[in-house]
Amino acid sequence: MKYIKKKFAAVLTATLTLLILVLSCDKGFEEMNEDPNAYTSPVLGSLFADAVIKHASANGQISDPDLMEAGAWVQYLASLTLFEFYGDKYLELAGNYERFWIQAYSSELRAPVQILELTKDDPELVNLNSITRIWRVEVIHRITDMYGDVPYFEAGQGYLDGIYKPKYDPQSAIYADMLNELDAAAQALDPAKPSFGNADFLYGGNVEQWKRFAYSLMLRLGMRLTKVDPAMAETWVKKAIAGGVMQSNDDGARLLHTSASATNWNVNTQYLQQKFIPLSAKGRTSVKINQTFIDYLVQTEDPRLPFYATLWQGNADISQLPAYSAPERQRGLPGGQDNSSIRTIIPAWTDEMLSEFSEWNIHKVGHLDAPTIFQHYAEVEFLLAEAALRGWETAGTPQEHYEKGVRASIELQTIYPNAIALEEATAAAVTYLANNPYTGGSFEQQMEQIHTQFWVAQFMCSNVEAYSNWRRTGYPVLIPYDYPGNATGGTIPRRVRYSETDASVNTENYQAAVAAQGPDFFTTRIWWDKE
Repeated sequence: MKYIKKKFAAVLTATLTLLILVLSCDKGFEEMNEDPNAYTSPVLGSLFADAVIKHASANGQISDPDLMEAGAWVQYLASLTLFEFYGDKYLELAGNYERFWIQAYSSELRAPVQILELTKDDPELVNLNSITRIWRVEVIHRITDMYGDVPYFEAGQGYLDGIYKPKYDPQSAIYADMLNELDAAAQALDPAKPSFGNADFLYGGNVEQWKRFAYSLMLRLGMRLTKVDPAMAETWVKKAIAGGVMQSNDDGARLLHTSASATNWNVNTQYLQQKFIPLSAKGRTSVKINQTFIDYLVQTEDPRLPFYATLWQGNADISQLPAYSAPERQRGLPGGQDNSSIRTIIPAWTDEMLSEFSEWNIHKVGHLDAPTIFQHYAEVEFLLAEAALRGWETAGTPQEHYEKGVRASIELQTIYPNAIALEEATAAAVTYLANNPYTGGSFEQQMEQIHTQFWVAQFMCSNVEAYSNWRRTGYPVLIPYDYPGNATGGTIPRRVRYSETDASVNTENYQAAVAAQGPDFFTTRIWWDKE
């Protein structure tokens, strides 16, 4: 697969220059809507490149919901602070939970909506239209998975049709349409027609890989329905498998970065380094890796531990990384604590002790050059393992897919900066599987094995996806925190609260959504998240 690295900066510069001209302010959309056919193919490519970049940077610039919410709720991360990092205490801080909403609806969906309008009636642009349809599902499924019923059919139409107060659609209808969109778009892709080419930072215009991504997303969304509608889930999972999902790590949907200039950095890791683990703090930083996660990796002798974690000395000096990322030195911070309550767990606690706890490794998984992962092959294999367990996939056994998923996750290290060799990663995977074999057992025992590994593989790839999968499956088994004054009664949140801004300006539609879905609380379950 050809990923575009050297041309990233040049295309990004062109993208930003064009967007200054065509997207400089919201008022311009009124004029643009008068003559949408005025745009030409080069602008379409720039718009698509901008859409990918904005989606990739949303988590880093805002940090919600991937870090402070999902990352804390699945016990990847922990902190002793109350306001800088609030998620592991299930606190309700006004405004924090709406930033993702604002970013998604005001920025991430803008370019896809325009591209779809400009390409819908041109058979020669079928690939541009189909790829954008797939991308729109990638963007919006994360929104509905975090909030539940959200604007979907009218989302982004303010830019085209003047719909500034879109209605909230039932998640059941949203899922049905997203799955249909993926199917129709995948079938419409035509290798003989032009694509986005170098403006496609994921696949360089390779429509076959876009088709695999579409069906892999379909597999993800189909599996999401196992509790709410098993028959519908089975139908879409089988369709995804028949359509053709990812076959190797080369098919992963990801945006590569280079450190040649700040415009090419992974914005997510940049944000993490600057805000949460600045080197100047010498380990006395506000956020650490959670004890739950570190303990599991240590107990299973996981070869990904040095890739994920280190002590601050390893981050400060790469020559010290082997010593300070050694598994025996890693220690996770207990979640759900503050600077006072931590003393009930560690009586001799002093603030200096923070430096003894693990941080994410900024030379590897947390590097400025680390790829932004939208979906990886390991996830696909774990979902196929569950499909085989349910009898929906017959080309492989649950164990075979499980082992492929573990191996893919461990080998994914090789695409990161300061990577180990593929041969070393493969050998580590073989050893790990020998020491942690797939043991079978009851349906639930096998589900726990599969989806605990799903959780391990998603760390800092997509915390949101780990959170969605945990809500669906209940795995890994997590013990919630009951911090004083939390918003959930000491249970892990089931969703994010709606945007207060939208509730105040789009009140009628907001109130209708709350009436249909249930109270606008963190504990209200969304449609597919049934007990």
